[in-house]
Amino acid sequence: MSEWQLKPGPIAAVTGPVVAVVLDGVGIGPDDAGNAVRRAHTPVLDALWARSLVTLRAHGTAVGLPSDKDMGNSEVGHNALGAGRVFDQGASLVSQAIASGAIFDGATWAWLLDGVRQSGEPLHFMGLLSDGNVHSHQDHLHAMLRAAAHARIPAARVHVLLDGRDVDETSALKYIDRLEAVLADINQDGSGALDYRIASGGGRMRVTMDRYEAEWAMVERGWNTHVRGDGERFANARAAVEALRDADPGVIDQYLPAFVIGDADGPVGPIRDGASVCMFNFRGDRAIEITRAFEADTDIPFDRSPRPAVRFAGMMQYDGDLKLPTRFLVEPPSIDRTLSEHLARNGVSQFACSETQKFGHVTYFWNGNRSTPFDGETTLEIPSDVVPFDQRPWMKAAEIVDATLNALRTGKHRHARINIANGDMVGHTGDLNAARMAMETVDLVLGRLLNGISRLGGVALVTADHGNCDEMIQRTKDGAFERRADGNFKALTSHTLNPVPCSLFDPRGQTPGLVDAANVGLANVPATIMNLLGYAAPDDYLASLLRRP
Repeated sequence: MSEWQLKPGPIAAVTGPVVAVVLDGVGIGPDDAGNAVRRAHTPVLDALWARSLVTLRAHGTAVGLPSDKDMGNSEVGHNALGAGRVFDQGASLVSQAIASGAIFDGATWAWLLDGVRQSGEPLHFMGLLSDGNVHSHQDHLHAMLRAAAHARIPAARVHVLLDGRDVDETSALKYIDRLEAVLADINQDGSGALDYRIASGGGRMRVTMDRYEAEWAMVERGWNTHVRGDGERFANARAAVEALRDADPGVIDQYLPAFVIGDADGPVGPIRDGASVCMFNFRGDRAIEITRAFEADTDIPFDRSPRPAVRFAGMMQYDGDLKLPTRFLVEPPSIDRTLSEHLARNGVSQFACSETQKFGHVTYFWNGNRSTPFDGETTLEIPSDVVPFDQRPWMKAAEIVDATLNALRTGKHRHARINIANGDMVGHTGDLNAARMAMETVDLVLGRLLNGISRLGGVALVTADHGNCDEMIQRTKDGAFERRADGNFKALTSHTLNPVPCSLFDPRGQTPGLVDAANVGLANVPATIMNLLGYAAPDDYLASLLRRP
């Protein structure tokens, strides 16, 4: 017997397709005015949860993050949903490498420093400035700046992408002030030889951090800002944020326009020939396109000329299949023997679909950070709208369901996985009314999807990857809703620490149903899917959620 051959499982295989439905950003939160899930009219979900509901852990150590204070995210959530086991993730791996000093003993760190020693250009750092610990963490940046100073690198520049999405929506100045304090401490070492400064920045949803090629114009704006030093100029980053807020009252950090820091001599930190550049994000999806802009010779849809010759490295390798970037500081998690690979090697045809914003999650991340589909695996991307999601809260949910039902009706696919992204992408805008509408859209299309699956004799495992729209209002330390100076509630735009639902839609009673087990998480889902397809899971997979017959 091949090591890949799956053994028969505890129940007979479901006769129709087995569909995994990820309702992105839909957690189980408090039933109050800030919960867009509960405030929405959701008869389909209400009926489903009344019949079948298990809660899954989707944050912290359950998905490979350093502690249970760390909120889950779509990257680690989909890794767990596809892997069936828990792997240490980027946040943990980078923190460990910094704590041990291994990151600074590595060849890539030495290569970056040697480059600027030879050229006399600054060492540049670029990434998301916050402590959200989803794409990056400010402590990692601070540690690298101090290490560069300890190595007597004369000059460094930081290109700050402002968050307001994984953290408080208007917290940018807190993180800028902390960074400026670190830079001031470095510059005041007594020698007068060090020059470490912020060079440029902008909101993460306006500048640089596009993903899945949804809006290359974001990357182009970043290139013009960070590399060329083109853009509205300010004396320092605090002045930039304050002026941009004054110009657009109510704007939140993730949507702040690009800015450049300059003095009488011009921009203080354009990226020029001979520079070394470190992208300090550890998460890959929103780092890949700017990486390509620095490394790829062709297929970049904007004019980069004159493209500087630099040494570029990522905190981690963001795409292991495409080898992007070619140099990186910390080895990414090595996720092997995923659900998809097991099914492919056992001849189970698979279909994966989402819109652009989450397409890489049901493909790349689900498959253990692998870009290339397995044999028998069909993937379909529905192009996302390039507009703020609170203006289109329905997004492409209907199109995803249409495409999935069309694929299932062909009879070619035993297993399908889809991501319906509304709860997360609209939740991140902080617009409670739009999030409520997003959830009503999700419920409407889910009803049509489940009806179609029923007609095909199949079942659906309906879950989520993390919470988001289940809490849309910030709370004070005593638990009360927080208000702004104008009296309005202060929006919560980040993910939550809440568990997520998992329900089994089985209209023909082909299965024994789900067990209401304690301390289960997203990584228990793959064994469950294998059981529904008639297979036993590998011995080292986390246990199935199915009741024993």
